[in-house]
Formats: sequence, C-alpha cells, structure tokens
Amino acid sequence: MQTLSLTEKEVTDLVRVPEGDYIIARFEGDLRGPTVLVFGSIHGNEHSGVKALKKVARELERANAATTGDVYLIAGNTRAINKNVRYIETDLNRHWTPENIARNHPDARIRIRQGEDIEQAEILAIVSEALSRVRGEVYALDLHSTSSKSTPFAMVGDTIRNRTFAEKFPATFLLGIEEQLDGTILEYMNELGAVTLGFEAGQHTTEAAVKNQEALIWLALANSGAINPGDFPIERHRAFLANAMGHKRIIEIRHRHAIKAEDQFRMEPGYANFQKVRKGEVLGHDLRGPVKASEKGMILMPLYQLQGSDGFFLGREIKQFWLKLSRILRQIGAGAWIRFMPGVKRHPADDLSLIVNTRIARILPLQIFHLLGFRKRRWKGEKLVVSRRRHDTKSPFTTSG
Repeated sequence: MQTLSLTEKEVTDLVRVPEGDYIIARFEGDLRGPTVLVFGSIHGNEHSGVKALKKVARELERANAATTGDVYLIAGNTRAINKNVRYIETDLNRHWTPENIARNHPDARIRIRQGEDIEQAEILAIVSEALSRVRGEVYALDLHSTSSKSTPFAMVGDTIRNRTFAEKFPATFLLGIEEQLDGTILEYMNELGAVTLGFEAGQHTTEAAVKNQEALIWLALANSGAINPGDFPIERHRAFLANAMGHKRIIEIRHRHAIKAEDQFRMEPGYANFQKVRKGEVLGHDLRGPVKASEKGMILMPLYQLQGSDGFFLGREIKQFWLKLSRILRQIGAGAWIRFMPGVKRHPADDLSLIVNTRIARILPLQIFHLLGFRKRRWKGEKLVVSRRRHDTKSPFTTSG
C-alpha cells in the first residue's frame, strides 16, 4: 500500500509543507522486512532534506515498485520550514532529551505545548506508530546541510551496527559526533535500537545538496533492503555520491566548541570543512576574546549563520586497524573488564556508564574508552562519566541481531 500527501502543486513548490503535515510519503511492505524512517529539514532553514524527500517520493510512486518493508519519508520542523528559520523557539535537533520526550510522548497526560514541543509531539506519534508494526530491522536517517561550503559527509553514532551500515556507503563519515551532542533525534532513535545515519549534504540552498540527499536516500533504501536495487538505478546514485564525496575516510570527532547566543561568537571568515588547523590557531572570537584551536586537526562545520549552538568541531582521521580492533574487543565483551581498572567504577544508576577518577586512572587514555564504545563524556567535578550506547552489536528488533 502507498500513501502520499503530495499534490502536483507541492511537487512544483518543493519547499513548503502544510504545517503539521509530516508524512511526505509512506510506503507499506512486508512486515518482516526493514522499517526505514528518513527525516528531512529538522532544521527549518535546511530545505534540501524536504526537497530530496519529495523527489524520491514521486519517483517511488511512478515506479510502482513494491517496498520490501515500511518506508516513512518525514518532514522535520514544519513550522520552521515555512518560515525559513532554523527553529521557532528552540533547536528541534537538541530537543530529544528524556525529559522532553516524556512530556511530549503520545501517552503523556500533560497537553500544554508550544513551539518545538508541538513538532516533537507529532513526530513522536509517527515514530510510535511505525515501531508498533516492526518485525525486522529499523533504520533512521537524518538529512542536513551546512552553512559553509562543504563536500558531503555522513555521521554515525559509535555502535558496531551503525558502523556496519555506514560502511556500505561511498562516504567520508564522522565518528563520535552524536556523542558530543545532547538531544538529537538520532540519539533518541539509537536509544530505541534503530541503526542510524546522519548526513550533511553540502551548503544550504544549493542544488548540489538536494542531489546529494537524493542519492543518499536511494542508497539507504537499497542498503537496508527496503527496495530491490534492480528496480532502480542504484549504481548511478552510488557513483554520483562517490564522486561528490571524494575518497572514503573515517574522521574521529575530538572536540566541540559549544556556544550560546550571549557569547556573541563570530567565526573567522574563510574556513571550510576538513580544512587543517594548527593548535592555538585563532578560529573565532567571542565576548571573552579569541577562540583558539585546542589541538591540531581538521575543522568541521564552522558556523556561518545566526542560529546554532555549535561553533565548530575538530577531528582527526583514524585508521581502519583501530576500527577492526574495536569491533573485536566489543564482540568479546571487553567493555565489561575495564571497570576493574584502578580509578574506574560502574555508575550506580546506569549500567552503560562508568565513573573515572582521572587522578587515579592516569594510565588510561581516552582512546582506550573509545575502542570499547565509551565515547560520551561528561564531567562531574574531578570525576569523568563515560557512557556507551545501548544495542551496540545486537538489534532489539530482530532475533538474529
């Protein structure tokens, strides 16, 4: 069964969406197949996501080819999309905290909502309905674009299942960026057990960003098993994306420069994604003075727009050897051993977190924790809390994992 909310006028006017009308297209297939949810324009000024979703929806409808599982193509912040702003009151892609989810869940009793609470509540209802039908693996994609010029790249939370899926794409991908952020929609989907992939398609408003998103969606549908690759020109999309992305590499995110509006942060002009920077190089300014690079590496997603909470990120390329070693260590359950090291103990309220006394555990560099999946870091006084993701190697939706 295929259900589309597209009209011919909307195909022509690819940006606007009816307020609160999130499902651009829904295709129902065999319940034993995968479920794929693709979110576009969670940030309302990033129109390429909605444009690409509408184009893919129309092509799927024209082909009249059956999907193997369920496919949901979902507009993000509908109210912000129509105003061409990143968000109305608060960033919807930082809004997926446990507290907000509990308040805005379909089962919640409190119904007083405004701004992004409304958007979140309505998207939560769609996700809940989709997951109620699941019998196979679940995949979630989040489509974005950048304020500065950039080649496209993918982003994955550090689970073995996410990395296995990401490796099927001809993509440069960033590892660990989700662990630097709180309240993203992919973090929420990851916690539910979905395989997730984020995608930055290039600079806002460019046609290249739309085409990159289209190619990524088609590859995701094929790589997840949601469509039969023989029914569509998948290899053409693969070649297009490979050409747009350049050579394939893995970049580990090592630093995020978080900002607030009151900081009055201004990025120095001229920086582009993957540009190399030196330790101590002045990258921007705020009320306190120059903002310098904390280490050498490459800059990612420098902020050249008014709204946003991320000034920039710093990363370094990592080798396949470390990814393979990480996979082996996690598959044999090595993460359970590290809590017996001096200065490390299990978090009393969270079985996925460790408390590290850095004055004692000096012999344990952060890379050891990263290998074992403990990428999320939060300081509490002199204690460092490191956390790994649930559903690292096994799926909660399938018996085979």
